[in-house]
Amino acid sequence: MGNVVLLQLLRVGGEFLLPREAQARLGFAGPALLVAVTVGVRARRAGLAVGAAVVFTLLMTQA
Repeated sequence: MGNVVLLQLLRVGGEFLLPREAQARLGFAGPALLVAVTVGVRARRAGLAVGAAVVFTLLMTQA
């Protein structure tokens, strides 16, 4: 039970901090790419999700 709570806390923390970090480094493009990844996963569009994740990763490594 404790592991589940810890995992959920880490997930919430990541969901809160990642968009802020992305916006700080990439401006509007960071959160927009994260939204594209989320939409791609929920719509079961692997190409959209993977493409947006790759672009996001490349931009974050360059920023």
